Amino acid sequence: MRRGLRGPAALLPVLVLAVGAAGAQAATREYWVAATPARWNAVPNGQDAIHGVRLDPADTIFPTVTYRRYVRGWRRPAPLDRRAGSGRIPGPLLRARVGDRVLVHFKNLDTRTRARHSMHFHGVEYRKGSDGAFIPGFSGRGAAVPVGGTFTYVLDAGPDSAGVWPYHDHSTAMDASIAGGMYGALSIRGRHEARPDREFVVAFAPLGTLQTIDGRAFVGNTPVFKARVGELVQWDVIAMGSEHHTFHVHGHRWVGADGVPLDTRTIGPAESFRVRWREDAPGTWLYHCHVETHMAQGMIGLYRVRR
Repeated sequence: MRRGLRGPAALLPVLVLAVGAAGAQAATREYWVAATPARWNAVPNGQDAIHGVRLDPADTIFPTVTYRRYVRGWRRPAPLDRRAGSGRIPGPLLRARVGDRVLVHFKNLDTRTRARHSMHFHGVEYRKGSDGAFIPGFSGRGAAVPVGGTFTYVLDAGPDSAGVWPYHDHSTAMDASIAGGMYGALSIRGRHEARPDREFVVAFAPLGTLQTIDGRAFVGNTPVFKARVGELVQWDVIAMGSEHHTFHVHGHRWVGADGVPLDTRTIGPAESFRVRWREDAPGTWLYHCHVETHMAQGMIGLYRVRR
């Protein structure tokens, strides 16, 4: 049985400038992120391979706006980290450690809808100005960044921030933004916690008529996560939208916070959790939402473990 080590996760840096010593010492981590237009194809191969069904591109290709990682100063987009997910939905995986200060420099490049956007972060500490939630008459610049505008969110990873947390648009376009994939994950390790060898983001969310994992639907389109026997593997699971999902990986179990073994866990809107195990099960396995209608609508993928 694989034992899940729950608690803080490691964040994938967009761009990191450490100002402390290496290891468990606190640092300031900086990321550059932008809201950018995208023509998103949720089913690139055009089919539900398990059932042998071809899909109409009109039902699988969406004009949308997503978060994207940039290099310092937004000079150009940074390379996509496809090891953690699909690359654009969810947005970049942001990593930190308990005790760190995290600066997220945000720019609104949404020339498609020209809506105002923001970033709102769960699980961390911040002053009101970095909340990113629009409240008429009360919120500041960071809650409704106009096209071409920028804002820096100042976040602190406190002792109770260890874990995996969602971030998302919370501006005036919040509903449409989240429905279009404008969300991501924030992964925070404990002060003395080891970084996993593999870290996977599983974002459950509807997209149009599809049910997606990281913005993709059906085997062959959803991320194929890969690991080797002996590696410490971490799964960062978040749910966005208005539905509940269940996370399940075939051939694997983990131990919950109460000490009870699990192989399925329920997650609701804007909830998040992580599980860890030391991999010891070679093979090609399914991972999916176990709400059967969601799985049939695309919420299923492959996990490949090599010796």
